[in-house]
Amino acid sequence: MNKQSFIAGQASGQHAAKKYYLGLDLGGTNIVAGVVDEDYNILSKKSIPANAGRPVEEVTRDMAEVGKEAVRQAGLQLSDVSSCGTGVPSCINPATNLLVHANNFGWKNVPVYDCLQKHISLPLYISNDANCAAYGEVLAGAAKNCTDAIMLTLGTGVGGGIVMNRKIYSGADTMGAELGHTKLVYNGIRCTCGQYGCLESYCSSTALIRRTKEAVKAHPGSMIMEMAGHDTDRIDGKTVFDSAKKGDPLAAEIVDEYTGYLAAGISTFIVIFRPQVIILGGGIAHAGEILLEPLNKKLFTCTFGAEEIGIPKVIRAALGNDAGLIGAAFLEKSI
Repeated sequence: MNKQSFIAGQASGQHAAKKYYLGLDLGGTNIVAGVVDEDYNILSKKSIPANAGRPVEEVTRDMAEVGKEAVRQAGLQLSDVSSCGTGVPSCINPATNLLVHANNFGWKNVPVYDCLQKHISLPLYISNDANCAAYGEVLAGAAKNCTDAIMLTLGTGVGGGIVMNRKIYSGADTMGAELGHTKLVYNGIRCTCGQYGCLESYCSSTALIRRTKEAVKAHPGSMIMEMAGHDTDRIDGKTVFDSAKKGDPLAAEIVDEYTGYLAAGISTFIVIFRPQVIILGGGIAHAGEILLEPLNKKLFTCTFGAEEIGIPKVIRAALGNDAGLIGAAFLEKSI
């Protein structure tokens, strides 16, 4: 529906039959709000800087204001909206109703739900942002024809989301599905969570950059350094894949090692949950087939029962940052 026909429908009262949902996505950089209709169309979207590091009361006030502005931009009133769903970079402890730990904001055990409810007079639902992204991809993205999917977001960290029967699954206390912190290597590399050997320590973009920098110290003539302008500070998650595409042997070796670690982690999730598909999001997923092709091949060789019963395919996410917004908006449907 274009904006003109939407406004015309509103004026004639035609919009009353539809349901609308407000989604909020709290990221380390931005707060994004959007109004989504029941067909998963984003009717309006508004973004403001998150200014991480501020008290929770200030951030939640801004979240509410940007949400209300998105509602106004959609030509609606707050009373026209069914509920407000929010994706946050942590989880809510059901025993205390407190957000557990958001590193980017310096928050630990803060009352996000209660603070936000002061400013938005709607039914309010909150979930981990990675859960919301996975849910959005199942509702309207890469897995829209599936009921059961797992999503990994490969960025600064590794986020994880599980959807079963088209509902978010996060365990009995809603604090599970922390897939990035499953154990990959016993007593391995220290993770930001304080544990050792987590999947995140080997498969995040941070881990890939660290490994690449270690490798080029021993091989300074690699094409990787050329791609980075001979400045190791310019190496990012894209550098090694671009170098591998151009045939650099060191880059190919790093990609091979990286896809091996990622395949090992994903194979565990497949054996436990048997989803229909595995979705990859985040910056590293933009590498495309140079990541996906070897990853799918490795998965087949390292996953229990692959030859006998088959395994789900790993595919790229389709919605980008909108996945979390759509997933958050529809949290009331996942309860």
